[in-house]
Amino acid sequence: MELDTIKNFDLPRYLGKWYEIARFDFRFERGLSGVTAEYSMRRDGKVRVINSGHAGAVDGRLIVAEGKARQASPDDPQKPGFLKVSFFGPFYTPYYILALGPDYDYALVGGRRRKYLWILSRTPTLPRETIRLLVARAEELGFDTSKLVFSAASCALGDSEKQAGCLNVSGSGSPPWAFETICPPRAHLTRYRPVPRPSR
Repeated sequence: MELDTIKNFDLPRYLGKWYEIARFDFRFERGLSGVTAEYSMRRDGKVRVINSGHAGAVDGRLIVAEGKARQASPDDPQKPGFLKVSFFGPFYTPYYILALGPDYDYALVGGRRRKYLWILSRTPTLPRETIRLLVARAEELGFDTSKLVFSAASCALGDSEKQAGCLNVSGSGSPPWAFETICPPRAHLTRYRPVPRPSR
């Protein structure tokens, strides 16, 4: 079953560099930290996709993969945010843009059969409230958000605002999917865990 994408999408505004804030940890990215994705137009009208990440930790060996993408239904006004991406020749996989910041400053992206999910940002971190909204939207769409892992790169930056995506925000008044853990100093990923709503 296909996912509903955003209804207004401007591909040129989506181009450029994105930082991975969180993801479902599938095998092609397993063990990578400091992951980014860069999109640019090719001469044939498709989109060049450059995914980069460091093995083990942010100072680890840089691994780069190049692919291509295209709008799957460019003439369908109901699916402007439905793309297909390929890293293996003619084989494409769905790429659904499920939420997008008003200034194209953050995005929620899903994959086939809800097996893949990413939270992306134009900057290495996002405010807690933005992350909360994106996680809630993913849950509404049927994703198991307990499988999300968060990049802990922002935890090493020191500034409390830049650590917003990693800090413990559970407690009275927090939603049931609030974050449970503070990033450990040397971990490159922190798993997201649902936290029961406090009893009253």
